[in-house]
Amino acid sequence: MAEKANVVIGILGTTLDAGRNQDRWQNWRPTVAICRQPDFVVKRLELLHGLRDKSLAQLLVKDIAAVSPETTVRLNEIEFGDPWDFERVYETLFKFARSYPFDTDAEEYLIHITTGTHVAQICLFLLTESRYLPGRLLQASPERDRGAPGQIKVIDLDLSKYDRIASRFRQEQSYAVSYLKGGIDTRNPEFNQLIDRIEQVAIATRDPLLLMGPTGAGKSKLARRIFELKKLRHTANGDFVDVNCATVRGDAAMSTLFGHVKGAFTGALRDRAGVLRVADKGVLFLDEIGELGIDEQAMLLRALEEKTFLPLGSDREAHSDFQLIAGTNQDLFAAVREGQFREDLLARINLWTFSLPGLRSRPEDIEPNLQFELEQFETRTSHHVTFSKEAREKFLQFALYPASSWARNFRDLNAAVVRMATLAQGGRISTGIVEEEIERMNASWTSLEAEASQEILSRLLSRDQLAEIDLFDRSQLAYVIQICQESRTLSDAGRRLFGVSRAKKTSTNDADRLRKYLGRFGIEWAQLEKA
Repeated sequence: MAEKANVVIGILGTTLDAGRNQDRWQNWRPTVAICRQPDFVVKRLELLHGLRDKSLAQLLVKDIAAVSPETTVRLNEIEFGDPWDFERVYETLFKFARSYPFDTDAEEYLIHITTGTHVAQICLFLLTESRYLPGRLLQASPERDRGAPGQIKVIDLDLSKYDRIASRFRQEQSYAVSYLKGGIDTRNPEFNQLIDRIEQVAIATRDPLLLMGPTGAGKSKLARRIFELKKLRHTANGDFVDVNCATVRGDAAMSTLFGHVKGAFTGALRDRAGVLRVADKGVLFLDEIGELGIDEQAMLLRALEEKTFLPLGSDREAHSDFQLIAGTNQDLFAAVREGQFREDLLARINLWTFSLPGLRSRPEDIEPNLQFELEQFETRTSHHVTFSKEAREKFLQFALYPASSWARNFRDLNAAVVRMATLAQGGRISTGIVEEEIERMNASWTSLEAEASQEILSRLLSRDQLAEIDLFDRSQLAYVIQICQESRTLSDAGRRLFGVSRAKKTSTNDADRLRKYLGRFGIEWAQLEKA
């Protein structure tokens, strides 16, 4: 691999770099000195200067060309206004960092903090530490002989007393958190704390991240926002590649993930790179990773640990340095126990695990997400739609009702808003439209719950046994079984199911009462533990 070229970014020192007569060569000028180091070649110097200092900057270009012909100097004219105004200086340097075309694969960036005011040096430090300037800090120091090149070194600064600029830095951190939340002003404290931690980890590491949560909880959108935030902070230089593992099986899975060579199997008419190689230097999001076959899991583990893998039909290894974000709505630990998921792969991807709650667990966030979905509808269709006051209150009352299951989470909310907004004549959603939508969603959830109940019961009872149970009793039995499977013991389940009766002291033995209820249908607690 070719050695990276050194690129130095620094501010013109109007005092330290000054000097126009020939005797200037007898003085130590830090910007010229860093280009005179015998064992440190500067390929390019990005020199920031004000309009009034242009002639001095041009003189430095000539002097650097004389002592280091291999160094290209690019002048960048910027204006701080008051160079001692923390916020103004930070904002100016922040804009430069955001617009600069960094290429961290080919270039090594060093941020020169010897010149410039102390305010500018502090701002450069903060922008470097937060990865807006993706490099290392560089300081030059003179020797006793002022005409000698001096020395260069990496240093740390104590910034604890600079509260105002630290506050400005926290604003950028808040921006990053808001970015991960899609700009939605979420109110659920547990979710906000979760996003804070994801922001901290996403910027700091390229280790795998595991996003767990029910279908529709927003894992795919969050994964893409994590990538975009990493791109903004220059910690990801490649592409974002998104694959739903539930949609690929067998040779198709191997080919999709790892690529293939021409002739590897029937229909392989040309080479295929595979998503792992496409995601090199970027982020690979494998949604529903629990659906991968055991063979694919083994190859993925090797790719994570060694950055190499074999494309299908090839005897030549391929290389890819990607960051994995995995998504799942399964219990991968249970899948390991059942032999459906590799324990060593789970150990590798379980380093940073974040569980996204469903919409029903975040009632405080339904209202801001409702507004967000309306704004998204307007962006897509250019039609501004609002609720009447009564309609909004009616929909929120329904949305927050404990019996509203939100089975598909944010997908349900998105679909509801799209339907209501589409039917809104004159751009106003009426109570009639809301009532129609409530009826539609209740019917949909009832159908889903019936399917879920049928699935729960069919695992424990035969078709003949089910045929002898009334529909009303099936629904109740399925709910009882679900509570049992979520509880550690029969007594725990009994306490949850019979809490009211126990409070009224009409029954004291919850476990015995539950055991007798299950016995009516020929079901024992041991069966539920196995299931």
